Amino acid sequence: MKVIVDLTIVPIGVGVSLSPYVAACEKVLNRPGLTTVLHANGTNIEGEWDLVMDAVKACHETVHAMGAPRIHSEIKLGTRTDRQQSLQDKVDSVQGLLDPST
Repeated sequence: MKVIVDLTIVPIGVGVSLSPYVAACEKVLNRPGLTTVLHANGTNIEGEWDLVMDAVKACHETVHAMGAPRIHSEIKLGTRTDRQQSLQDKVDSVQGLLDPST
């Protein structure tokens, strides 16, 4: 089953700069079968359920291996069975409503 996930991972106990941990997770998420879009507060991930969840687990493992004793994650996810929909399809749908020429 395809899933679209919005993932935010917050390492706890590592100081105030989180960008090295975000970058490490982005490298983990850059794997075949996944589409990702980094944004200011997390990453959107699109792919098959098991691949996405395996990648989320790998992000946790990576951040712990970097020395984070705790991690707080927020995951929002959505699935559809009525049709295929990509991250870009969702954005395009809203952009189409904002286009002043329509």
